[in-house]
Amino acid sequence: HRRFDFRPKTDPYCQARYTFCPTGSAIPVMKEEDTIEVYRLQAPVWEFKYGDLLGHLKIMHDAVGFKSVLTGKNYTMEWYELFQLGNCTFPHLRPGMDAPFWCNQGAACFYEGIDDAHWKENGTLVLVTKISGSMFNAMAKWVKYDNETGIYYETWTVQASPDNRSVVWFDSYECSKFILRTYQKLADLGATFNKIQTNYTSIILFSGEPIYLGNETSIFGPAGNKTLAAAIRDFYYPFRPHKTVREFFVDLLKIIDRVILDQQFYLFYNLEYWFLPMKFPYLKIVYGEVPLPIGSKTPSGV
Repeated sequence: HRRFDFRPKTDPYCQARYTFCPTGSAIPVMKEEDTIEVYRLQAPVWEFKYGDLLGHLKIMHDAVGFKSVLTGKNYTMEWYELFQLGNCTFPHLRPGMDAPFWCNQGAACFYEGIDDAHWKENGTLVLVTKISGSMFNAMAKWVKYDNETGIYYETWTVQASPDNRSVVWFDSYECSKFILRTYQKLADLGATFNKIQTNYTSIILFSGEPIYLGNETSIFGPAGNKTLAAAIRDFYYPFRPHKTVREFFVDLLKIIDRVILDQQFYLFYNLEYWFLPMKFPYLKIVYGEVPLPIGSKTPSGV
């Protein structure tokens, strides 16, 4: 997943139904001699709205919690969409604009407190390691870098087949990947993780070798490919927000027809468009194990 030099300003057109990081705060500087407990947090996506419904499908959201032993204060850190999942997964087709319009930034959110009931009731709240205050401060600097350079949310993982050893054409870039990066950074700083099983949700598309199509300018610009531009707009049209249930089901049939019967999918990744020749089983939600990391240096300072 590409790193960028800076985070662009968001367009006022992009609006969130639920405010991003409403109680967010700066990451505090911990005393170097402090001990910080680190917790794995996981709960069903949109639990605040649907309870544990998506938990039954193993569609989970991940975060990490911290507790200062010196102060007793708790903190939560997570990474998610600025404008909700639908806007990150599919674009808007705006009148008067040829190119699809994306509201697909994601970012880290840090705030004081851990909502124990939220994470425990249908999910996970478990201690995974203890680190020193100095390790926490080093992690905080890394979070700032990661947040300023890894700016676009990507829902899909794309791979060649359901086989665990198959080629991964594109990797997702969402909440769980941020948590995995954070754990790896802590391991590299010297953290030693407890031996527990850790699983994460992936939404996988199955495709033959992707075909590069171009970027917004080369496809939709003045000298662009009008036929290809029309095909991409036509593909995304059924994914738009729906006002009626009838509209939704009509467009769902169009999506099934395009993705499964015609075996076509257009992917927008790192500001570029790709064509995916889809393959059976087309899409799968996987709740797979990713072990806690082993660091690259000897533990110290805990």
